[in-house]
Amino acid sequence: MKISDILRHKTATSPKGVVTIAPSDTVTQLVAALAEHNVGALIAVDGDRVVGIVSERDVVRRIAEQGPDVLDDAVDTIMTASVVSCSSEDSVDSIAETMTQRRIRHMPVIDGSELVGVVSIGDVVSSRIRQLETDRGQLEQYISG
Repeated sequence: MKISDILRHKTATSPKGVVTIAPSDTVTQLVAALAEHNVGALIAVDGDRVVGIVSERDVVRRIAEQGPDVLDDAVDTIMTASVVSCSSEDSVDSIAETMTQRRIRHMPVIDGSELVGVVSIGDVVSSRIRQLETDRGQLEQYISG
């Protein structure tokens, strides 16, 4: 199974696309966008170029460290600039391993230089569960068959 399969499933169940934010936007704007789109992270883009990723955790940690004035700061002050990404042709198993080893909860999917989606660890787990259910059904059919 490939990351493209996860993206196809996500689009079929919730075709809202990738939500992005400019690194110059404020953390307040970030929080509003996270709430509006009911997502846990946004991809920071400068034009068409991915320049970072920022999550709810980033916001909470920075507020705990520096106080509520962080809400007036630019997103680029709290985002992770060294983004780990994958392509739609990568295997779900390899990305699951990377996400687990590196403790990554959200990963942008970039084909060539185009941002085509975001996968979360939840997406990866759901994909594996669907595959296991399919395999189980096929085995039950074979055994009873």
